[in-house]
Amino acid sequence: MRAARDDEFEAFVRGNRAWLVRFAGTLTAGDAHLAEDLVQAALVRVYLAKPSRTRDLRGYVRRAVVNGLIDHERRPFSRRERSTPELPERAAATCADRVDPELIAALAALPARMRAAVVLRHVEGLSVEETASALGCSAGNVKSQSARGLDKLRDLLSPGEPPTATASAGIVGPSPGRHTSASTDPRTSGAREGERTCQIP
Repeated sequence: MRAARDDEFEAFVRGNRAWLVRFAGTLTAGDAHLAEDLVQAALVRVYLAKPSRTRDLRGYVRRAVVNGLIDHERRPFSRRERSTPELPERAAATCADRVDPELIAALAALPARMRAAVVLRHVEGLSVEETASALGCSAGNVKSQSARGLDKLRDLLSPGEPPTATASAGIVGPSPGRHTSASTDPRTSGAREGERTCQIP
């Protein structure tokens, strides 16, 4: 029984680790090292919890990654949010090929929970209810956090058209079965076939 469970979990990790690292990379605003640490810790936590009957293992691990980020930001040695007149120079390469670097840099200015709400709703493409489940909060809190996060991003981003986040379907994208129309933004017209786009409203 345990051997079968281990095989099943190993298959899950092999099939989803790339998506998890890219998701964590966006969630950490391009911090590649932290993203790897969060994914590793989340997988260990989920394995030890033995959720053999969990229908949505992706959602279970995604929530563990989000919780790991929030816990990390609460620690005294963690880098705290700092108000600066300018955006960081550039984001790490973890998700630079998937999400606009300017958007990733702006995400770094958001508090962890607010950033998670924005990423889950507007990059991952989750519903309000799914985001609330991942964050362990109410739907109303999700709406409030994501709205405030989007307002702050608009203030931080350069004037003009909002940058576009591109995500490869099945990696940093909506849950299976959800369809999202691609953006017609000319800057993303050269995106690889199969990619979807997500704009900050």
